[in-house]
Amino acid sequence: MPEAYPSEEASGPTPDGDVYEWLQRGLQLLADRHPDAAATLLARAATAEPGSRSIREALARAQYDAGRYREAIESFTGLIAVHPTDDYAQFGLGLAASRAGELGLAAEHLALAVAMRPDLAHYGRALRAVRARLERESA
Repeated sequence: MPEAYPSEEASGPTPDGDVYEWLQRGLQLLADRHPDAAATLLARAATAEPGSRSIREALARAQYDAGRYREAIESFTGLIAVHPTDDYAQFGLGLAASRAGELGLAAEHLALAVAMRPDLAHYGRALRAVRARLERESA
């Protein structure tokens, strides 16, 4: 399993409060569209609680939203290593890989997400878009 923790983002002074408060503040920063700040705080929380699925998922989302696709790939891969049937982590990995230009990896994980949750139309749309890009690139 790739280790995205600890990262250079987790260095520096310890934020006030406990890990739960860091998660809550990180989620609020993410909701307020401050993904870089959220990723920094959530990386600290993930270092303190590396087994927390909710923290790791929030960190992966923040990294993705901040355009840090390689870091998001590592974080989503770590989630999948522990929870291979997590359709959201499969989907997140697929999206991050797509943005990083790794279309084969993206198609693989988006297909898994679609197989797990065929009822979620946005999973299918993302997979079709990646497959179309793959076709264009191979033509």
